[in-house]
Amino acid sequence: MENRTKEIVKSLMLYGMIAFYIFGGYNHFRDPAFYIPLIPPYLATWAVELNLLSGVFEIGLALLLIPTQTRKYAGWGIVLMLIAFVPSHIYFIQRGSFSLGTITMNPMISWVRLLVFQPLFIVWALWVSKGK
Repeated sequence: MENRTKEIVKSLMLYGMIAFYIFGGYNHFRDPAFYIPLIPPYLATWAVELNLLSGVFEIGLALLLIPTQTRKYAGWGIVLMLIAFVPSHIYFIQRGSFSLGTITMNPMISWVRLLVFQPLFIVWALWVSKGK
């Protein structure tokens, strides 16, 4: 890919990631009933707090992606956050089939989320937060 095209794609991916995490973080506040059941039972005592904290981190890290001076740290923060979410993804697999509003989750979808999407999101965060 030529340099200019690569820069454009990287910028679009950066802005997409910022929007993705701002929207996702906002959803933790707008619809906590969607997220709280996804928290593993051994963390249920703090489910409300963990949900809100997730929203704060998603929005905060998205905003830290904007300035170039904090972008690298925000990218690594997103990676750590995604790793912290792994227990929830394992819990999805253990739960088997269940509904999230209008979405039906099953073990296959849960495995794809864990083994395909989580690594892609990690690579995405590292790529957009890396210097030129």
